[in-house]
Parts: sequence; C-alpha cells; structure tokens
Amino acid sequence: MTQASSPLTVADRAHQRIRADVQSMHAYAVQDATGMVKLDAMENPHRLPAPLQEELGRRLGALALNRYPDGRVNTLRQALANYAHMPEGFDIMLGNGSDELISLLALACDLPGASVLAPVPGFVMYAMSAQLQGLAFHGVPLTADFELDLPAMLAAIAKHKPALTYLAYPNNPTANLWNDEALERVIEAVGEQGGLVVMDEAYQPFASQSYLGRLSRHRHVLLLRTLSKFGLAGIRLGYLMGPKALVADLDKVRPPYNISVLNCECALFALEHEAVFAAQAQEIRAQRAIILEALAAWPGVRAYPSDANMILLRVPDAPKTFEALKSRKVLVKNVSTMHPLLTHCLRLTVGTDDENQRLLAALKDSL
Repeated sequence: MTQASSPLTVADRAHQRIRADVQSMHAYAVQDATGMVKLDAMENPHRLPAPLQEELGRRLGALALNRYPDGRVNTLRQALANYAHMPEGFDIMLGNGSDELISLLALACDLPGASVLAPVPGFVMYAMSAQLQGLAFHGVPLTADFELDLPAMLAAIAKHKPALTYLAYPNNPTANLWNDEALERVIEAVGEQGGLVVMDEAYQPFASQSYLGRLSRHRHVLLLRTLSKFGLAGIRLGYLMGPKALVADLDKVRPPYNISVLNCECALFALEHEAVFAAQAQEIRAQRAIILEALAAWPGVRAYPSDANMILLRVPDAPKTFEALKSRKVLVKNVSTMHPLLTHCLRLTVGTDDENQRLLAALKDSL
C-alpha cells in the first residue's frame, strides 16, 4: 500500500474535527522580547513604585485563593464606573481583557446572516473574533491619510447591515482620532439599520478626546476600554459600558468567574492610586511629543500624528529597518504587511526617556 493511500491514523481523524478555517488561520503572534528594549506592544513602560509593590503584595497574599470570586467583582464594577464617569442609565460588564469582550460581543450577536464591520487597517481582533464565531467580516479601507472614508463606510453599512461596527478611537495602528462629522454620520447610519456601534477607547489615557461625553445621546453605542494601557497589561482586564438593558443581555454570554480575585484586587488597588497612573500617562504623552519632534526633522521618514502611546512611522524600507533595529536590541512592530495602506510602516511604542533615546539612536543608525 502506498503512503498516499495509507489509512488515516487516530490522530489524523481527531485533527479533522477542528474546523478547516481554524486550521488555516495564523495564531496571534507575540514577538520574543528577551534582552530587547521592548517597544512593540503599546505597554505602559513604568512599573509600580516599590512601596506600592509591597503594599499590593500584602493585599494579594491575603486573598482567599481557595474560593471562587465573590461580590468583590461588583465593587470593582462600581469603582470603574466612578473612575470613568459612566452616564446614568448605563451599566458595566467586565472581561478578561478587552479581547474577551470582543469575542463575547461576536457570540452574543451571532444571528443568521450577521456580520461585523470596521475600518481597516485596524485592530486585528475584530476580524479574528468574527471569523472564530462564523460571522462575516467587512473591512472598509481608510483614506490615504488614515481618515474614515465616509462614502465607503456609509455604502458598506447600507449593503451589509452589520450587527457590530467597531470604531477604535484612537485607532490601532494608525494612532489617530476620527473626524467628528464623519464619526457621527457613521454612528447614525449604523443606528438607522439596527446595528450596534462599539467605540473602542483602549488608548483613552493618552488621547486628547473621548466619546464618553456623547455616549448618552445614543442607545446603540457601547464604549469599550481596557486597563492594559492604563498600566496593567499583565492583569488582563477590560470593561464595556452601555445602556443597562443592552449590557444585561450581553452579560448573559459572559463565563462565570471570568475575572480572577487577583485581577480584581490589582485593578481596585490601581484605581485607589489612579494619580500615580495619571502621572505616568502624562509622562508618556510628553515623551511622545519629544519623539515626534525629533522624527519631524529627519529626511526620508514620516511620523504620523498620534493620540495614543504609539507612533506610526513610514520609512524607505520597513523590513530592513525593523531587522536593523532588532539587531541593535530594539524591538518595534513591523506592520508593513498588515494592509496596503501600511506599506513600509513601523509602529513604535512610546517608552521611558532612556528607552526612547535608545530607540532614536538605533533608528538613526538603521536608516
């Protein structure tokens, strides 16, 4: 018997139980940052001050890890609502990072023929969550200067009638806020055809504007945030705000005990010391301005305006520059193959003053 006609092994037959589209997908890639200046993942580069580390350690050590999470999670929900100045008549839902909330939204909205729509390039999890849930994803390209293409967005909304439309504010990886008039037109168009809009404000601590003040105007708009950019990427905690009745139904698909007691207590501790994190965000915004000012004087490169803790940079040869930076122990994100609009683009996370100076020196050598 030839190898081609050999019967399938037990392992082969078991593997066939995994969806073909899942087998063909690429897993979310995390770069190895060992020994690197890590500027690839939009993390807050500042750690807790030593006295707060000790205080937090004592609190975490006293937790009842042998018990499932209890009502303390509701204390966190209220603390987040207060911190975010959540409007009256709204409620809050917690997720294991905003990634879980994005997945749960796809699960909750998986009606026959439902689809997800978002501008592209954008956060990859919008499309991935749709695909994993069996929903169609419709990406609408931005304009050449990374603005919403309003005619294209309105046409796509009218054609596809998406259940979920994601608008990252500011956007990832382009780091910009949307034009107000275009943003409102898109939100209204989605509402007219009965869909939900998710305003993803992951980078709110660094942005000059928030949609929060306009949230109560609409009953079909949800606001998604995360504590990752606040300074707690390691604890994985996101939150979703929206009208109470809407959030109550969405919360039904949330797994029980999805927020661990450790995540919960870390988040509460951080909110009690929010001034520390606010000062860190202010420093990151100041460092962002220093980097942008330096790059503006360099010929052959273009740094785009940023309202986030990242900067999109177009260089003559992104893959070559990326590898050259890596050889100099500086790790950034090569986004040049994510979308044609990002050709020869790198995404740089804003780090500490020392990290940013090392980045600029390495970048100058690499170019």
